[in-house]
Amino acid sequence: MNSTLQHDLIQIEELLNLTQQEALAFLAKINEIPTTPVFENCEKAKLNAEGISGKEALKLFKERFGNMINSSTGPRYLGYVTGGATPASIMGDWLATVYDQNTQAVKGQGDLSANIELETIQLLLDLFNLPSNFLGGFVTGATMSNFTCLAVARQWIGKLKGYDIAKEGVQSAINILSATPHSSSLKSLSMLGLGSRNLIKIKTKTNREALDPKSLQEEIDQLNGEPFILISSAGTVNTVDFDDFIFINELKKKYNFWWHIDAAFGAFAACSPRHKDVLNGWEHADSITIDGHKWLNVPYENAFFFIDKKYKLEQIETFQNSNAPYLGDPLEAFNYLNFLPENSRRLKALPVWFTLKAYGKIGYQDIVENSIQLAADFGKFIEKNQNFELLAPVCLNTVCFTLSGEVNQEKVGDFLQKLNATGKVFMTATVYNNKKGIRAAFVNWLTTENDLIIIQNMMGEVLNKS
Repeated sequence: MNSTLQHDLIQIEELLNLTQQEALAFLAKINEIPTTPVFENCEKAKLNAEGISGKEALKLFKERFGNMINSSTGPRYLGYVTGGATPASIMGDWLATVYDQNTQAVKGQGDLSANIELETIQLLLDLFNLPSNFLGGFVTGATMSNFTCLAVARQWIGKLKGYDIAKEGVQSAINILSATPHSSSLKSLSMLGLGSRNLIKIKTKTNREALDPKSLQEEIDQLNGEPFILISSAGTVNTVDFDDFIFINELKKKYNFWWHIDAAFGAFAACSPRHKDVLNGWEHADSITIDGHKWLNVPYENAFFFIDKKYKLEQIETFQNSNAPYLGDPLEAFNYLNFLPENSRRLKALPVWFTLKAYGKIGYQDIVENSIQLAADFGKFIEKNQNFELLAPVCLNTVCFTLSGEVNQEKVGDFLQKLNATGKVFMTATVYNNKKGIRAAFVNWLTTENDLIIIQNMMGEVLNKS
């Protein structure tokens, strides 16, 4: 054994203790660490011939990068839709690293990790009040979750047209309809060879991001009975708008199409008795995308998908390892190797299992409803402040706003840059109804009313200095 490796093996307890101390120090200062990182120019690095040991590597890391790590997991990071990490999810994630399991077969080979994943999927279905007819799995994020669902949808469409896309490739255009698809869905269409520009755009309701039922009906009529894929939204990024799932479900009774729901973070409305009605009817979808590293508040990379079990064969046809006899017959027994894109995966289910078991339905109801209340309060602040205006009503957990007055449109970017530069809060830019805007997404379990006060004070200070 290499001498440095052998030394670190002997000192493993000390190394992990030092790492724990570093982690705890970061968490203890999470409210003080800047939300915006300070970047330094990094010179081209050269790898030394002899290793410096784990202890020295940690020391070097702290010197080189320690001051550049920002609090993206902190309570005032409102950019994108970035959650934090609950204590229990950190426990599960650390153990997933130590155990270093490869989630593959359920039985006959490999390890126990797939069994844990299957159990965790059942816990998630219970959390979202979804029926047991869904099969699920874990991937890296919403992009790969959308990719997985749309890949199976593509296979289903191909079979209706009389050919096996997984084996023969796409041979004819596939109709895909959507009103306000997330960029990850368009990226998935690009990767799947379906073409991101081939999307048939459905009109939205007036001043909304939800699809207009009349426009959808008109586009369906234009297809003359051709099967299609419908990508619908459960929580758009700008305004957290939801398509009408009851209406779509009625369409399913009359037309032959694959219904996919991108519910990356909107799915968590199901955790709140007061807001779950926005998801009425979603249980009839063919596939659903949900992110774990958003409102579930587990560490990156974590997302999962649900696909109706009646498409099990299409799912296997899409992802099977057909030329690997040592992996077994994909049709004989369930095997995650043949149900999703990656062959090798870490135990992504473990942090989710830990956090769900630790905090349960009531814990997640509290997290979700706290975020929604904070967003509502922030929206009221924007409405009452003459310097700002809401670009859209606050529907759930995201506030989309801008500087008031058309004359201030050119100042929005500068204001946001200065606000983020305070290091006390982080938001992201957007465009809504042709207006430059700012998004504040509340999903972190740590965020409190006191954080809201700090954010509002920072906004006032930036305005006064401008």
